[in-house]
Amino acid sequence: MRYNYRYRLNPTDELLDRLAWTVDTCRQLYNHFLHRLNREDDTSAYSEQSVLPDLKREWTDLKQVHSKVLQKVVQRLYDNLSTLKGRKDNGHRVGELKWKGPQEYRSVKYSQTGFELNNTSGRTVLSLSKIGDIPMVYHRNVPDDATIKEVVVKQEPTGEWFAVLGIETKDDAPPKPKTLKNCVGIDVGLLKYAHDSDGTAVESPDLSDERERLEREQRKLSRKEHGSANYRKQQRVVAKRYADLMRKRRDFLHKLSNHYAREYDLVAVEDLDAKGLMELPSNSRNRAGAAWGTFLRMLGYKCEREGTHFVAVDPTGTTKECAACGAESNKPLWVREHSCPSCGFTADRDWNAAYNILVRGLNQVGMDCPESTPAETALPTGTDSVPAKRVIETGSPTLKEQTASAVSE
Repeated sequence: MRYNYRYRLNPTDELLDRLAWTVDTCRQLYNHFLHRLNREDDTSAYSEQSVLPDLKREWTDLKQVHSKVLQKVVQRLYDNLSTLKGRKDNGHRVGELKWKGPQEYRSVKYSQTGFELNNTSGRTVLSLSKIGDIPMVYHRNVPDDATIKEVVVKQEPTGEWFAVLGIETKDDAPPKPKTLKNCVGIDVGLLKYAHDSDGTAVESPDLSDERERLEREQRKLSRKEHGSANYRKQQRVVAKRYADLMRKRRDFLHKLSNHYAREYDLVAVEDLDAKGLMELPSNSRNRAGAAWGTFLRMLGYKCEREGTHFVAVDPTGTTKECAACGAESNKPLWVREHSCPSCGFTADRDWNAAYNILVRGLNQVGMDCPESTPAETALPTGTDSVPAKRVIETGSPTLKEQTASAVSE
């Protein structure tokens, strides 16, 4: 299996200058080959990489950059071109690749060679060819049986430098269970971030303080003269405030998705069009802040890592459909209780949707979950809400132990 481990770098002033120079040289090389791409026909990443040895004789600065890094710059250009072509083939209106400015190119990639993790004087350093030994915050050990395949060194808008190690382990993902014991359906929302078919409702994280600090610094930035030294300094402050908000949100999403991937044999979710939801005319800011797309991506790869079935079902009608009889009834958003006019079944609106998602997920994989209670015998008993603060503080909580069952026979 392949993983990405991210570490904070603490380069000295000399190494900072060297890193910045290397990134800027790679940016100029990217623009050079983009210019060649616009002038010549029938070029490819392989044919352009073969030009690099001759180019080094004319452009002597390239000799101070590792050869694999230069090859990855060319590969990056043609990967971007392939992505652009794919979007055009899918019917999107696309333009052309543009030259990269100093603030638009922030990373370099080492592949196969040119990097090494070393322990010197009791601290771990990342040794990069043609750059030097960079001290790093080694907060998580790389597994002994893992092989580091590539290293990406990146500068964030805050000015901080990070290294992303792409590692590969010999162990494959555990097989998915053939017999399902614990199954869950998850309905995401704004009032309650996640409401599952077990009756657990997780509140959305409170990011009001972080958002207020971000808005305050943005107002200060708007009063600075554009392009001045104070403007650039305030840009870093705004970037740090935004990074604080993003880290808290992603911390919550990582821990919540980790819980569901480890505690269940099957996880069923809605196949949401997160981008389309943000384009709706109202409440788009809250939808964007919920980061449903990020949560579902995290849940998907973590279920794959843990050997858990992950099923994305059609979201159409999951809220309208009755979990007991299947009849549909329209409900405005402010109505938080499902009351079926056909059979009289009543339940929490989000629980009803979560149970429908679970049933659709089980039908999609063609399996049955022995512990899932038939909807016909379901009696609503209410739900217990787990605050987002608890999820953030405790990591992957056993949420099932904190809640009563939402369904009884």
